[in-house]
Amino acid sequence: MMLAIHVKSGGFANSWVAYCRKNGIPFREVDCFASNIMEQLRGCTALLWHWRHNDYRAALSARQLIASVETMGVRVFPDTPTSWHYDDKLGQKYLLEAIGAPLIPTHVFYDSDTALAWLQQAKFPLVWKLRSGAGSQNVRLVHTLAAARKIVARSFGRGWKPVRLHALRERLWHFRKTPNLRGFVDIGRGIVRTFVPHEKDRNLPIERNYVYFQDFVPQNDSDIRVVVIGKRAFGIRRMVREGDFRASGSGVLKYDRAEIPLDCVALAFQTTSALSAQACAFDFVRDVSGWKIVEISYAFTAPAYYGCPGWWDSDLNWHDQPVRPEIFMIEDLLTQSSFAGELLG
Repeated sequence: MMLAIHVKSGGFANSWVAYCRKNGIPFREVDCFASNIMEQLRGCTALLWHWRHNDYRAALSARQLIASVETMGVRVFPDTPTSWHYDDKLGQKYLLEAIGAPLIPTHVFYDSDTALAWLQQAKFPLVWKLRSGAGSQNVRLVHTLAAARKIVARSFGRGWKPVRLHALRERLWHFRKTPNLRGFVDIGRGIVRTFVPHEKDRNLPIERNYVYFQDFVPQNDSDIRVVVIGKRAFGIRRMVREGDFRASGSGVLKYDRAEIPLDCVALAFQTTSALSAQACAFDFVRDVSGWKIVEISYAFTAPAYYGCPGWWDSDLNWHDQPVRPEIFMIEDLLTQSSFAGELLG
């Protein structure tokens, strides 16, 4: 029996490889972008692939490959229910509405006339987003009807090309917050990438012919990020930046268990079960009626959660144990696979 791991993506993959080597679990390095990937997977029991939102190759092929591999009888992390909506806020809107999850009211339009007519009666400010992007990328607070009209015109005109200035601004913000040599070097790299984009950025598609708005939920100085992996949940509180409304990507994190409302944990477990997902990360904010979901994802920066003091099980019992998200993922996949008993005891 054999695990297959796409190692070139980095991220979770490095920890998966280390786990297999430490525990004597047979694995094979595969390339999910190779033309013969299906042949590479022959004889494998499961595939692990941390595919990324900003890789144009994964955007083209990951969902199709995962569904095809599942047809072979090979288990996958992330599987189709876990990942088909990854980095697709349009898909998340429909999915969360379908299961009755408490999504922030979200409005999507596929022609400019309908969008402009709706804006006439909309309450401002609104949050505009593109369907893709992470760490507060492609997110803007729109205060006026005139500004919203300009967004609609561009969305149904020349569209939105990924811009590296966002990444440079992020590096500058983090350096001001915590000045150090690494941050200074990152700024230099960001300046270079602004003028010489990485291949992955150059090949990302132009976003156009839709427009996406969410209602703005005021008076939140943070959001609550809860991650569910199998029967475990852990969370952090992410503070918004000074003078901003966005918490994602701020890097200002609180790990105290008391900072995470149990209502959010329970809602995260409930929604993950309804989605039949192996793992799901939720961003929550609170309005007058309770906690609302902003968006969801299967992928995140795992080390950001190493500071969590423990995790809850699905009965909301607390476990004072280390949090290693990537290890939870591979352990769950092994438990579900036919050779788990002998290897894991």
